[in-house]
Amino acid sequence: MNHGFLKVAAAIPEVKVADCEFNSARIREITESANARGVEIICFPELAITSYTCGDLFFQELLLDSAKNALIKLVDDTSALDIIVVAGLPLMFNDKIFNVAAVFGRGRIYGFVPKIYLPNNSEFYEKRWFASANDVADSVIYFDTKTPESTGIISVTKESYPFTPNLLFGNRKVKFAVEICEDLWVPNPPSAGHCIAGAHVVFNPSASNELIGKHEYRKSLIGQQSARCMSGYVYSGSGWGESTTDIVFSGNAIIAENGVMLNEAERFSFDEQIVVADVDIDRLRSLRAKNTSFTNYTDDNYIFVPISFPEKDTKLSRYVNPRPFIPRSETADESFNEIFSIQVGGLAKRIMHTGIQRQVIGVSGGLDSTLALLVCIKTCDKLKIPRGNIVGVTMPGFGTTQRTYNNAVTLMKELGVAVRRIDITKACLQHFEDIGHNPDVHNVTYENTQARERTQILMDMANQCNGLVIGTGDLSELALGWATYNGDHISMYGVNVSIPKTLVRSLVAWIADTQLEDNVREILKDILNTPISPELLPVGERQIITQATEEIVGPYELHDFFLYYLLRLGYSPSKILFLANIAFAGVYEQDTVLKWMKVFYKRFFTQQFKRSCLPDGPKVGSVNLSPRGDWRMPSDASYELWMKEL
Repeated sequence: MNHGFLKVAAAIPEVKVADCEFNSARIREITESANARGVEIICFPELAITSYTCGDLFFQELLLDSAKNALIKLVDDTSALDIIVVAGLPLMFNDKIFNVAAVFGRGRIYGFVPKIYLPNNSEFYEKRWFASANDVADSVIYFDTKTPESTGIISVTKESYPFTPNLLFGNRKVKFAVEICEDLWVPNPPSAGHCIAGAHVVFNPSASNELIGKHEYRKSLIGQQSARCMSGYVYSGSGWGESTTDIVFSGNAIIAENGVMLNEAERFSFDEQIVVADVDIDRLRSLRAKNTSFTNYTDDNYIFVPISFPEKDTKLSRYVNPRPFIPRSETADESFNEIFSIQVGGLAKRIMHTGIQRQVIGVSGGLDSTLALLVCIKTCDKLKIPRGNIVGVTMPGFGTTQRTYNNAVTLMKELGVAVRRIDITKACLQHFEDIGHNPDVHNVTYENTQARERTQILMDMANQCNGLVIGTGDLSELALGWATYNGDHISMYGVNVSIPKTLVRSLVAWIADTQLEDNVREILKDILNTPISPELLPVGERQIITQATEEIVGPYELHDFFLYYLLRLGYSPSKILFLANIAFAGVYEQDTVLKWMKVFYKRFFTQQFKRSCLPDGPKVGSVNLSPRGDWRMPSDASYELWMKEL
């Protein structure tokens, strides 16, 4: 494994019906190719050694012997390869024929998994040939292992192998299991039990023919099963070369992880295919650990077969999204609408509960306050409250630029809210005089005085007009502690509290494009193009912002990336760094990523005290820092363990 990723493959070989020598040769060649690509486990279709469509030929002893001998030769031919193979064949046991998947590699057979559910309707009639795994009491099979050489069969040794659907293969870090085709389609698939017993990945050698509409249903089954089981799922279906006497197989190969399709084959291709993907075992283990509904147990009916997976330095075969909080393009509209609706729904409930219909919000002309204002607007519209009940307050100070001030005022006027302008300069200077601070010293006292003065104004105005102060701070700022304690960190309801900075930008852009009139859209576009700044230091020449947040704490796209994998999946710093260097290759040098990661960990740990007393706010995604829900961390925890790994 490479940094907790298991490289798996679903293979679609060409087959010839009942030609075990040809079929096993194709399996061997594809396995060699997959091994060269760093694949650790490869799955072939159901009955791949004989082909699925042999019909009554399965009763022929010659075919059964040929299949067994082909398997034994495959084990020998692939013994030098560092790869595990799952391939199907018919196998005689206690005078019954079973449809099994053989698991082998590195010169040995690890076990046989017999199929449980045998379809016997419509175009399927497997019970004509095969017995179900439920019909066998023994969990061990004995048969002759034959070692073929150029002169023929020269030695015979009787060996035993596990023979049961309840097989788990692997080690302490990663385990896998097998179910066969129809086993997935039943109300209670065996894979559910496999995963509860500890399997992280399920392999399915299959032979599911094509019918109109069946493909989408099949994909949904695989996706849903991998999601319910919090597992990887590798599905390999029969393809080119199977008999088309009555049915057609398209060569379906699908790899899913926790409900997400990682890769799939081209259906109806006449070429052999190897579909490769990296399954994130660490992700699956983390999700299971956090989900108290997912209960692992040790079932005495399971046989555990040890298999090692050494660390491999192979190239990752999966896309690493540099912006994990941003919805995928194909679902973006629906996702943004849902996020915005959650924010609006949260605020609406607070308004209805308190009976307070006025909202007081500080509007700076920046992204966060803009999003919060848009949430207030939408909430009032849905509750049929006049927009004039929203009191938008702009509070220019030492660092306010004309650009942000004009955008704030114009936006509020265009949206129809009540506009108040309160310059905080004199109040701050008076405060400096009161506490004996030199206003020419632009330190943390200078900056925080302004933030606390603004919060005091908002709170007092809310008391004055019987309103609620709406918080504007976002998730990224909370993670980094980029907020003034008892300043902008406090409100009566924070609508952006679980929206990271990268998502704030995308969400505002979506609202501009879909929810608002042209005149407001132009203002929002300029706000989107304004550099992120707290505007607490004096304005530079020509009204240029002198305090760029991302130059001080680092790029938000990096911090949001770190935050997602730290909170959502509990990854170690080394794994997050590994993923970040892939996701941001060509954007940031590795030294730059490491530099800002160290900043992230230090700030995340030392600023927990601000998160421990957060105001209420709605959770919109899987990552949240609410001290009442998702993140309960002592404020005095040490970060040394995390820093040492870097």
